[in-house]
Amino acid sequence: MNPFEIKPDMKSGLFIDWEKFWVAPYNKNEVNPYTRTRIILMNGTEFENVWFSHQFSRNSADNELRRRIAFIRRSEQQQQKILAHLKPEDESALEHTIGYEQLAVDLTAHLAKRVDDADIKGALDFALLEDFDHLYRYSDYLEATSGEHAEKLVGGYTEIMPGRPTISHHRHPYDSIRHSMKGKCSSTMDILAANVITAAEQQTMNYYMNTAALWPDEMGRRLYQEIGMVEEQHVTQYGSLLDPCMTWLENLLVHQYVECWLYWSCYETECDLRIRRLWNFMFELELKHLHIARDLLRQYEKKDWNQVIPNAQFPSPLVLESNIEYVRCILKNTVNNTAKRENYVDVRYDAPDTFIEYQRKVNEPLKNVMSHAFIEEYIRKNGKDYRFEVAPNPVPELRDRTMDNVCVGRQPLCGNRNMI
Repeated sequence: MNPFEIKPDMKSGLFIDWEKFWVAPYNKNEVNPYTRTRIILMNGTEFENVWFSHQFSRNSADNELRRRIAFIRRSEQQQQKILAHLKPEDESALEHTIGYEQLAVDLTAHLAKRVDDADIKGALDFALLEDFDHLYRYSDYLEATSGEHAEKLVGGYTEIMPGRPTISHHRHPYDSIRHSMKGKCSSTMDILAANVITAAEQQTMNYYMNTAALWPDEMGRRLYQEIGMVEEQHVTQYGSLLDPCMTWLENLLVHQYVECWLYWSCYETECDLRIRRLWNFMFELELKHLHIARDLLRQYEKKDWNQVIPNAQFPSPLVLESNIEYVRCILKNTVNNTAKRENYVDVRYDAPDTFIEYQRKVNEPLKNVMSHAFIEEYIRKNGKDYRFEVAPNPVPELRDRTMDNVCVGRQPLCGNRNMI
């Protein structure tokens, strides 16, 4: 499918009334985990488009162009509000967090398996192990505070066990920048992947940033605060992959194209018939946005869409599904990696000075690193941590359920200490 070859019904307009705004939420006890994660993904995608549109408008002096951008943005805001309210009121923020991290794991793994560009794949595989570890730590916090087992929320599709320990994620900002797509003949899938993951991680960063301030106890606030800082690193990393030489209007076209592909993917893979109809409605709106963006590009820059996206035929749909074996493989082979400028190195043999200095600055004393202090407290109370594993952890140092490892991924800082 090429969305530029589909003529949307522009006569029906973009705006809806208040009654259509109130789409019934899903039932948290019955929803498929990947229906939940698709909703989170598309909420984040709409958020990215809205804020990109605001930045575009603030950097343009042409009021007529700004009106056209505002026209699209109002429709995007409607879509975002509908998606946000699909979350039911009885689903706690922490339960919803499990959905965020399951999305991060399985979306990242899926995209990593499909991209062509080595820089994009490297960034995806690197951050994958960090979101995987976040899922484990939030899951233990959920069990500790509510007795609920996150394996039910993830449907048994995603394992819950330590990845690269969260304490090892804290790196100097200089080491979060990657090679961009500037000057590359990027495939359509590479363009899609870089934009999709940037929006998804940005949504997670914002969610944790806001949740931390609203959380009722200090331990939870500090946990969201710490992991939210890691998500900022991920957004910086993924955002640096994008092509910085695109014009605002070219970027607008790409944003709308990405949304079309995602809504089409959601429609093609959704198991809930009611939500599937919603994805189709959203796709039809995005077609209108895409064609408006195409016309603006032609009007203001005298460019055709195929000068920006030479091959606009949709790749096969994005599929959110179990990636257990892929995650295990990446965990086994790269758990000790850290970033060194645009590259990745094994910290045991080539620890960057920036990494060592930043770790010492933010992580000492270790008792203040909440992602690990909490797990240690959990183990003291329960004798072992909470996990959902289909087999022992592929990293031997992470198999002991009675101790929380703070050395993997940061060995030069540990000496003889493996634990808090």
